[in-house]
Amino acid sequence: MKLSIPHSRLGRILVCLALLMKIPESEGSVPLGVSALGVAGAALYAGFEKLRCSFYECCAPRSPWIQPNMTALNIALTTRLHGQHLVQDTVTKSLKAHLQNDQPAKALVLSFHGWTGGGKNFVSRFIAESIYKLGMKSDYVHVFVSTVHFPHEQQTDIYKLHLQDWIRGNVSSCQRSLFIFDEIDKMPIGMINGIKPFIDYHENIDGVDFRRSIFLFLSNTGGPDITRAVLKMWRTGKKREEITMLDLEPLIERGAFNEEGGLHKSELIQHSLVDHYIPFLPLERHHVELCIRDEIIRRGHTPTKELIQKVSSEMVYFPPENQLFSTTGCKRVAQKVGFVLADELYGDLFT
Repeated sequence: MKLSIPHSRLGRILVCLALLMKIPESEGSVPLGVSALGVAGAALYAGFEKLRCSFYECCAPRSPWIQPNMTALNIALTTRLHGQHLVQDTVTKSLKAHLQNDQPAKALVLSFHGWTGGGKNFVSRFIAESIYKLGMKSDYVHVFVSTVHFPHEQQTDIYKLHLQDWIRGNVSSCQRSLFIFDEIDKMPIGMINGIKPFIDYHENIDGVDFRRSIFLFLSNTGGPDITRAVLKMWRTGKKREEITMLDLEPLIERGAFNEEGGLHKSELIQHSLVDHYIPFLPLERHHVELCIRDEIIRRGHTPTKELIQKVSSEMVYFPPENQLFSTTGCKRVAQKVGFVLADELYGDLFT
């Protein structure tokens, strides 16, 4: 709960006092009293803003609410995200390069692609938590879910205008804003082109600098292509850890451009404004078992080998001949763990 401090009127008064510094009595002279009053007003206003930031989330320079921590992000991706070595490497490096640059050439745009349950939302949360003290609850983190916020294709033009106003207004308040577009493959075709000016190579648009912002696109687009490519490499004996971005990124970009969905024939792709297309590989059984272990520990239980395998056997795998990949990745792990634990702990009560 945020502490309520009536600061707006006081802030305006102090700004006016600060502006008195610029009012000359006559050419080449400034009244001593007015000058001193202006300096005092400016100092008082600065102090007020600093005090306000102690209680309210703020986006001031060196704000305690926005302290990017790439070490924490790297640890989270290494220990809590399983089977996604390409994600760990590319996300950390691209964010570090962007956040350390006070004047980046453009906003950072990362497009996450892959089968459901691979960790796309998981990684988005880690990114928010590594930049903002309040994580996903920060006023500077904005999440759009296509099926919720943009459900009607016939209203594409209206959505586009509202989205532009929303982005422009929020970046005006804080340049270091994070925008997450979930289910972008279900967004009305052509709508995403509305954000093109904000992620292009412009120093500012109508006085607003968008270059320090970050945009994340989350999509199932390319999932089947990624899975087929990984399965083909597995059958030829190539180890999962040997798969590189060069193996998959061109395939994802083509798929995102040609498949039906929010990025279909997109100007963002045509003008090379997406910085990285990041593949989330299909998860194998042993990756799912690591997710199961984490969930059991989170619930305060001991993750025995028998318990992990019991939960793992509740999941569905493909292809039929070798049962290599989970059809839902780790997405249903929490539900399956809860089901098995309930049976293990309370099953006798219902017999």
